[in-house]
Amino acid sequence: MIDIIKQLQGANPALGTTIIVLRADSRALSDPATLTPEAQAWIAQNAPDARLSQEKILLAPHPGGMPAERTVTVLAFSDSRHLAAFATAWTADPIDEEDAA
Repeated sequence: MIDIIKQLQGANPALGTTIIVLRADSRALSDPATLTPEAQAWIAQNAPDARLSQEKILLAPHPGGMPAERTVTVLAFSDSRHLAAFATAWTADPIDEEDAA
């Protein structure tokens, strides 16, 4: 993952240093280029300067494999605390209320 981040930062320095790559199945995404309304509301309240973008990188399917161009969804933050809060809220599995009881 660090190689992907470094590649993204090199290809698009405007992203800054505090970025997260969202998986295609992220529950924060309604499609690869759009946050869900709930995630958009969370961003508006907690990290209003965060920016969502799609970026192209070269990614090998496995170590030693031939890299191929792939588009990834990136969320850039101006503050690492915002990234950490987003990751905590949106990349962990949601807790089912019945399981918590």
